[in-house]
Order: sequence, then C-alpha cells, then structure tokens
Amino acid sequence: MSQLIVKPVETRDERRRFLEFPWTLYQGDAHWVPPLRRNQKEMVGFVRHPFHERNRVRAFLATRDGRPCGRIGAIINPDHVTRYQEPVGFFGFLETIDDAEVAGRLLDAARAWLSSEGLPIMRGPVNPSLNYECGLLVEGFDSPPTFMMTYNKPYYERLLVDYGVEVAQNLYSFEGHVDMLDNLDQKLHFVIGEATRRFKIHLRQIDKRRFHEEVLMFLDIYNQSLGGTWGFTPLSQGEARNMAKSLRYLIVPELTAVAEVDGKPIAAVFGLLDYNPRIKEIDGRLFPFGFLKLLWNRKGIRRVRLLSTNVLPEYQRWGVGLVAMSRLVPDVVKWGIKEAEFSWVLESNHLSFNTLKRGGARIAKKYRIYDIGRPKSGG
Repeated sequence: MSQLIVKPVETRDERRRFLEFPWTLYQGDAHWVPPLRRNQKEMVGFVRHPFHERNRVRAFLATRDGRPCGRIGAIINPDHVTRYQEPVGFFGFLETIDDAEVAGRLLDAARAWLSSEGLPIMRGPVNPSLNYECGLLVEGFDSPPTFMMTYNKPYYERLLVDYGVEVAQNLYSFEGHVDMLDNLDQKLHFVIGEATRRFKIHLRQIDKRRFHEEVLMFLDIYNQSLGGTWGFTPLSQGEARNMAKSLRYLIVPELTAVAEVDGKPIAAVFGLLDYNPRIKEIDGRLFPFGFLKLLWNRKGIRRVRLLSTNVLPEYQRWGVGLVAMSRLVPDVVKWGIKEAEFSWVLESNHLSFNTLKRGGARIAKKYRIYDIGRPKSGG
C-alpha cells in the first residue's frame, strides 16, 4: 500500500523539491509557462523578500512513496486581518496531481496551521497576495497565460469544489485587438474629450531617469486608488521598490502613462510586454544568459498585458482612466503591437468591467478565489 505524507518544508532538499515539482507535473503541457525561478523562491519565502517582513508563509510538501505529488503554502497577512477585521488566512502555490486525497491533505495541512494561529477561514489561491499572482484558472485553457498571470490544470477546480470551497470572487482577463481602435464606441471618445478638458489633463510617459521617484509616485496612486477594492491591502514601500527593481529592465516607457493636473499625478497606467513565450524558452532561468534572451529584440513582441490603471479616488468615475489609457494608443500602434490583455478585473469592479465590454474587449479567461471554513449565514 502506498504511503502519502504531507509535512512542512524544512530542509534544503525539501525546498528544492517544492520548487521543482511543477516541472514534473506540467511536463508536456503546451500552455504551461515556468515561473522565473528566483522570483518563485522569493515569493514562497525561501530567500529574502520585503513581503515577508510583515507576512508569514508556511510551505507544505506532499510525497507518495517518497516522490513529490503536491505542494501548498499557508499565508498569514496581518494587514488583511486588521483592515477587514476578519480571521482570514490564505493559501497559495497549490500544485497537485489529480487525486482528491492529495489535494485534501494539502488543504487540511494549510488550514490546520492557520487555525493554530487563530485564523479559521482560509482564502485563495493567492501567490502570495492579491498584489501578486492570484486566482485559480477555471475557464480559458485553450491558450497560455500572459506575463505574471496564473495557470493550472483544469481538474483543480473539481478538486477544490469536492473539498467544499465557496466562491469568494471571480476575476477576468479581457482580450483586445488593435482593430478595436477603429470601432471604439463614440461615447468613450466623448468621455475622454470631456474629462481632458474639464481637468486640463496633461499626459506623459514615466521618466526612467527619475525611476525611484516615479516608483514612489505610482505606489501612492496605487494604494490610494484601490482602497475600496475587494480584498485589497496596501503594497509596502519595500515591496514596491523590490517589484520595480525586478521589472526595471522589462518596463517599456511607451506602455506607461501618467495623467497630471496642475503638475500633480492623479492617474497611472502600467503595461508590460508579454515575456512569457521567452520565459518558456529559457525555462525560467535568468542566469547566466536567460536575461539577455528575454530582452533581445523586444520590438518583436507584439502582445502586451495592461495590468494596472489606477486613478485617485476624487477623480474616479470621470473617465480619467480612459484619458490615461488613450496616451498609449499612438505608441502601441507605432510599436506594432497587435493584441492586449487587460487583467485582471474583479467581477465586482463594475466600472472597469463594463467599460472594457463597451470598448469591444472580450472575456478570454476566468479566474476564481475561494473561501474555506467561512461560517454559514442565517439559520
């Protein structure tokens, strides 16, 4: 009889097996894109990262007869507990074979640890928070993920549902094509024009010569703009600097926009080229030569991910986000970009959701975040 063991990751060898398991699980999967190896170590907490200055991650590895068959991370985010006054912990980095026992034991282990820390409700997947990669892919398995978006086996949803999860929130990625620009709803053109005139908006790219200041500016707008968004917890200065450092050479100024009123930044748009096909080519290894391959001939990348459009609260619902986005259009066309993914968008974010649909974008993928152990209301 086979022996299934689920235990906390403690040794160097267990950390290595935790990190390498996806390469075995997804072998032969045409759509899977390996994570950047160094980044994965940081996110799980195996090497230093600012996220772990305030948060804790406990990694678990499942083995059957000595061979890895699953993994999970249990995550404590004190800022979330304080901000929302709810005893919620998180799970992430979930990977498992198609086996209900393995999945169940992994989830049980994460729940038990979180419960021992006073957090009986578990939410996820988040890797390791909503400010990073998150959500379980439940629709849209016919194409690879874009840069910094999640991917998983289709059977994951079944395993989680059978375990007894509840849907907490749906997230979507929208697909757009450059041809949409020719048929853009005239009402959107009107909104852009009116907002530009009303506030006398000035548009510019980020200035990489003042990169440090621009990062702090973006962090301020990001944290202020998302204050009322479901599940949001602010990004720390350390996290923002670390994220900017890791993305500095990947950022293309042409895919950014800052909207200013009287010299004050009030909105920011941030897009990234879809580096995933190249990450797959280098198998997630940036060193010694992977980084060069990643950056070589970036003009050849014709797909972009628009991952952030943030507007200060007092300027929201005036179309300022559309104004900022419009700055990208000439540069996108000049670059030769053909496709854009807008991701991710919360189902509860009706303004962004409906604006994208009105603009002609179509839903390409659907992701889901679940709750486990939430008390039933009513009775």
